[in-house]
Amino acid sequence: MASLFNKLARLANTPQGKKAIRQAKEFANDPRRKQQAKEALNKLRDRATGKGKPPAH
Repeated sequence: MASLFNKLARLANTPQGKKAIRQAKEFANDPRRKQQAKEALNKLRDRATGKGKPPAH
């Protein structure tokens, strides 16, 4: 069975894969989406460290 990396490499060489890569690059360069990603990452970090939790009673 092919590894996940090999499957992704094959997908990247298809027209659909190239389209997905192009869209991902466009999204990554959009300032609004960068801010959304940053906020989501911060939420996950806060959750993992317990900073976002209300105090226990």
